[in-house]
Amino acid sequence: MSFFSSNNFQDRQAAAAQAKKAMAEKFLSRPKYDPNDPTVREREAKRLAILEARELRDAERLKRKAEAEAAEAARLAAVEAARVEALRQDELARQAAEAVQRAEEEKIEFERKLDRDARYAARKERKKKAKNPFERFG
Repeated sequence: MSFFSSNNFQDRQAAAAQAKKAMAEKFLSRPKYDPNDPTVREREAKRLAILEARELRDAERLKRKAEAEAAEAARLAAVEAARVEALRQDELARQAAEAVQRAEEEKIEFERKLDRDARYAARKERKKKAKNPFERFG
């Protein structure tokens, strides 16, 4: 059972057709696009101003981003240069320490050789004295 008994199919169909006709009339009653219309020109000018402002903001943002990237690259380059310099200084210090150690080892080895040569000479002298019978029995 229907709530609106007086509202039959033909009435609903007529109401829908009338609504469509009203929407079409509303759409067609709008003025056509006229580029010389002051309101259209004003709307276009506002839109262009917004677009230009957006482009300026984008350009400024890109500029700031490029500057920040350049500063970061410079900072990283400085850090890398400091690291390389520290490694070079460490390598020079290591080489200097190795040179000092080698010189010390060579000095010790030379002293050992002198001691050994002195022992050999003393032994040779003792043997020489032992073989000489005149000095032996004096």
